[in-house]
Amino acid sequence: MIGFGDLAVIVGLNVLGAASPGPDVILLTRTGTRSRKHAWATTLGVQTGVLFWCTLTVIGATALLNAFPWALEAVQLVGGAFLIWMGVGNVRGGWADRRKPPPNTVEAAKRLGSPRASYWRGLTTNLANPKIVLALSAMIAPLLPAHPSAATAVVVIAALWLSSFALFAVYTQVISTEKVRRRLLGAGPFIDIAAGCFFIVVGAVLCMRGALALA
Repeated sequence: MIGFGDLAVIVGLNVLGAASPGPDVILLTRTGTRSRKHAWATTLGVQTGVLFWCTLTVIGATALLNAFPWALEAVQLVGGAFLIWMGVGNVRGGWADRRKPPPNTVEAAKRLGSPRASYWRGLTTNLANPKIVLALSAMIAPLLPAHPSAATAVVVIAALWLSSFALFAVYTQVISTEKVRRRLLGAGPFIDIAAGCFFIVVGAVLCMRGALALA
């Protein structure tokens, strides 16, 4: 069984990594400033992806990716293309809405589509960036036994996922308060445009890295 001190270090590093600005945080910010329900759906989607990556990391899938690096690069290409596609959609939607922003929070939420769509958007955005598995591996590999038992694996996976979920849950509640949503209502289209540009840049970087590695 992994020691409490090592587990605390893993959780601390994981929280720091999850808190850094990235596609997941930007997507949640964009969604949360419009609807709490959709923000929670997005968080659940993101955290489903986090659980998937955490599980792969702890059970040793990183060694498989290192043995077959083309698989990771292929995922980068596909994920990057998805982020670019989503970013273009955000920019186009924000540009169209800039002269006619949603008049109230109800309309702002309606323009996001269904909560189910927000869930899948959160999941696919998280899965589009496979670098998380390498980052997690770098953090936990030195602290895990070479062949962790099932109990150790479950504890580490649960600790990683719950700490990430707790962080996103707090951010979801804060960013989606009625006060914040009303204050940022008129800025919604410009938030969409900024978020879209961010996704396009990140997606382009992922595609470039994947293409160069496969070349």
